[in-house]
Amino acid sequence: MSSPRQLSLNAFIYPAGHHEAAWRHPDSQPGRIYDVAYYQQIGRTAEAAKLDAVFFADGPALRTNVEHNAGSGLEPITLLTAIATATTHLGLIATASTTYYEPYNLARLFSTLDHISGGRAGWNIVTTGTDLAAANFGLAEHPSHAERYARAREFVDAVVALWDSWEDDAIVLDQAAGIYADPDKIHPIDFVGEYLKVRGPFNAPRTPQGYPVLVQAGASNDGRAFAGKYAEAIFTAHQRLEDAQAFYADIKAKAGEFGRDADHIKILPGISPFIADTESAAKKLEREFNELTVPEYGLKQLEGIAGKSLRHLALDEPVPVELFSDAGDVTDNARSRLQVVAGIVQRERPTVRGLLHRLAGARGHRVFAGTPEQVADTIEEWFRNGAADGFNVMPPYYPGGLEVFAETVVPILQQRGLFRTEYTGTTLRDHFGLPRPDSQFARRPALAP
Repeated sequence: MSSPRQLSLNAFIYPAGHHEAAWRHPDSQPGRIYDVAYYQQIGRTAEAAKLDAVFFADGPALRTNVEHNAGSGLEPITLLTAIATATTHLGLIATASTTYYEPYNLARLFSTLDHISGGRAGWNIVTTGTDLAAANFGLAEHPSHAERYARAREFVDAVVALWDSWEDDAIVLDQAAGIYADPDKIHPIDFVGEYLKVRGPFNAPRTPQGYPVLVQAGASNDGRAFAGKYAEAIFTAHQRLEDAQAFYADIKAKAGEFGRDADHIKILPGISPFIADTESAAKKLEREFNELTVPEYGLKQLEGIAGKSLRHLALDEPVPVELFSDAGDVTDNARSRLQVVAGIVQRERPTVRGLLHRLAGARGHRVFAGTPEQVADTIEEWFRNGAADGFNVMPPYYPGGLEVFAETVVPILQQRGLFRTEYTGTTLRDHFGLPRPDSQFARRPALAP
């Protein structure tokens, strides 16, 4: 008899917190965002709650809105290695770009994290969405959306082949005979694509979980097709249950088109919870954060999503619906976050200030203010109704927002039998319920005559 389906829960680390004004709130600690002990503390909190993983986003450029917000520029793979030394079971997912790395060096970085942590690494595969990065790498312009995804497909194929290039039993370790490894079980990959060329083999054996878990966050047509072929976990943003259900069904179907088991893709929407003993107190806490926002910061964020200037709009006038009329259908557009904003504008008809507050909480991810029971209820509703396999938890402020979630919401989910009370494995694949992949170079047993 199979065990009941369990939630996957990650803590999405965003230095001071996911609300854009978190760094101004007295409950946050923005002075510590370059202190490794701060992140180790967050990791220990997540592990004590038996969360699957922590996730760290990244972009290879300084944000233009740094004047009004605190953002850490620490490199995530190195940082997660430090968290690995402070934890024993917690998964460690880092973002890295297929546009601005090369396959061999990135394969080494993630392989090393996976070995050091005992098999707890995950790679959030991004193509990088900001034009700011191009000049940092000697490029005249950022590659097009289609070109970035074409390179990304080659990149992942090459990296996985490198990780697979040692068969699992390649290390012989025969000290008496003086044989460390069997060279017949270590393979060149001879990868040649339109954008990339990698000979291989890799210079390290397979990791405890075969290779790191492959994570992805794109929701465009290209992103969905990429996810259906490669992703083992998907981070996504939805405001409504029905939109999340449609995305969930689409991705699971795409996995089937590639001959994959749909249960081996974990779909994890973001949720940013303001939690208090009463609903009114939670909503009051959310208002406190919104009142600390700087409109200039929010406008720059919104203009980046909209792709146009919004400076002619008065803050307390309604947002013109026609400004977002070109967002397209939610299942057929490359600008997935724009679609989220367009949906809010069409349904709620907010003022500009109201829309900025609406997006301040988690950049288009779902913000929810309520009691621990209400937060658990909404997580359970999405989990049981084909909208999510779990969630990326995005606390409005760190470290306290995660501590409140861990101490009040997680026990409710555990009592309902939806979430583990103890780790049952040691790797991130174990936590997500994913199989350990075979090496693509492993020789198959000969068939009997």
